[in-house]
Amino acid sequence: QPHLVEAGGGLVQPGGSLRLACVTSGVNLGSSAIAWFHQAPGKERKRVGCVNSSDGSPRYDDSVKDRFTLSRDVSKSTVYLQMNDLKPDDSGNYSCAADPTDYYRLCVFGSSDYWGQGTQVTVSS
Repeated sequence: QPHLVEAGGGLVQPGGSLRLACVTSGVNLGSSAIAWFHQAPGKERKRVGCVNSSDGSPRYDDSVKDRFTLSRDVSKSTVYLQMNDLKPDDSGNYSCAADPTDYYRLCVFGSSDYWGQGTQVTVSS
């Protein structure tokens, strides 16, 4: 059974950086689709980045493109989200999700059976 645990959230000033980690178990990072999602207070959850195992090229929401980077360390069973030039609108809960077989279900439709509990990010001066 896949298990995902996020870490690395916290309070950061506008323009600052954070690196989130999603530590996985029971997930083959080399063959699974992995995504990071952001849910701001009072808003729907939104996919910010997703990587397809077949080509390994992450895809990002336009709101975070050129600021966020998704990467995988298969040896550590961990997926990272490097967040730079953070803005107050980036505040919220960040969660990771995995799908062993269906990239489109996770990365296009934002649905998965396997989610972490999330980590909170607050961008404020």
